[in-house]
Amino acid sequence: MGADASQNFREICRQWRQYRKLSQLDLALEANVSQRHVSWLETGRSQPSREMVVRLSEAMDIPLRKRNSFLQAAGYAAAYTESQLDDPSMKPVLKALTQVLKHHDPLPAIVVDRFWNMKMKNKAADLLLSLSSNPEAMMIKRGKQKELNVALLTLHPEGFRPYIKNWDQAAPAFIRRLKSESIASGDPELQAQFAEFLQLAGPVDDSYAATESLLPVLPLELKIGDVELSVFSAISTFGTPQDVTTDELRIEAFYPSDDKTEAFFRSMA
Repeated sequence: MGADASQNFREICRQWRQYRKLSQLDLALEANVSQRHVSWLETGRSQPSREMVVRLSEAMDIPLRKRNSFLQAAGYAAAYTESQLDDPSMKPVLKALTQVLKHHDPLPAIVVDRFWNMKMKNKAADLLLSLSSNPEAMMIKRGKQKELNVALLTLHPEGFRPYIKNWDQAAPAFIRRLKSESIASGDPELQAQFAEFLQLAGPVDDSYAATESLLPVLPLELKIGDVELSVFSAISTFGTPQDVTTDELRIEAFYPSDDKTEAFFRSMA
């Protein structure tokens, strides 16, 4: 959800509450305040303290990037910095990410930002990317020269998509995930980028139905040349982020769905 400079606190508060599908009573209960106080804040009869803005942000699960805008609309300074990964203050975070990726070898693991740009990867992820055609060339062709975008690489016909054997089953699940993340973020820029990616993917049949033999997770089945792999992933985030960059980082660790896939990665280590 966007918030331009002309919007005031009460407008943004009401928009986020409605966006999260909360009534004033719901928000009051989540923020541990009275419904009357929420009503007065939204009508301008009461002015929020800095603490109240933060409390409402937490109650509505507003991302840190948007919380800064929320605070500024109420007349307060932004509370959350946005650091680069190589900033000295981010050293513990970078060290933790490096250790997670290293420890996950010989299985693939990557770190992505809110746009799904790849920020870090381990050796096994490098190996997996090298099995396909040149992903960097595809990104340059699409005008995305700076960073490899995992969402675009997955959906684009010239990316990883031709190697996905179970595209009809995997694509709808992946697209639902992208839509869910973009909606939850309330970020128009993110939503616009994902809409562009979905358009590039073309029509996707989402009629795939669950069956009695459905696995606990939906694997991604790949066939790259003579290599056939089956993997699923787990997503990790930082539990107590206080920096916008840290809040938006995601670690995606891939695991083998069968013995053949595990044997392949361990043999290539």
